[in-house]
Amino acid sequence: MTPPTLLELFAIFFCIGLFTIGGGLVAITSMQQIIVSRGWISPERFFNMVAISESTPGPIGVNMATYIGCEFHGVPGGVVATLGEVLPSFICIILIAKFFSRFQEKPLVKSAFECLRPVTAGVVLVVCAQVFSLSLLNLSQAFDSGAFSIRRLFKWKSLAFYAAALLALVKTRIHPIAVVVLGAAFGALFL
Repeated sequence: MTPPTLLELFAIFFCIGLFTIGGGLVAITSMQQIIVSRGWISPERFFNMVAISESTPGPIGVNMATYIGCEFHGVPGGVVATLGEVLPSFICIILIAKFFSRFQEKPLVKSAFECLRPVTAGVVLVVCAQVFSLSLLNLSQAFDSGAFSIRRLFKWKSLAFYAAALLALVKTRIHPIAVVVLGAAFGALFL
């Protein structure tokens, strides 16, 4: 399938940036629906991009836009996709800064923000479930021979590392960045 042109790339990421409320993780859901559903990037490749984008400094939505743009058109694609992703937020912040103080105490505005919180949390949970499923489960292999096999359901090495990392984060004061670096090393060496 042919990749999007630079103009299409800008339009896609402008729309994602314009309609994403709740940050980069919510934007990733929109990116996945558009980019993966059109067959431009495989689901596995997309979630590998998510892992790399989460591991690099900066907002994940912007990192993903840059990465995807570079994947299609090199540096110009990265610049165009990033500009498309951040331009709507930039425009909105300028407008909000100019007018928000007049409207922030209005009941309708307060109600809108109260409703956005749970919706945003739900969208983030969907992304988390998808990443969890792709990185720790072998759904297609679990049913390979026609019968379900729990042994083939999980990616056992990844699941063991996940459990160890989760335990380390909860029980110790290890910095999350150290866990990310260890995860990258683990994946490079053992997967």
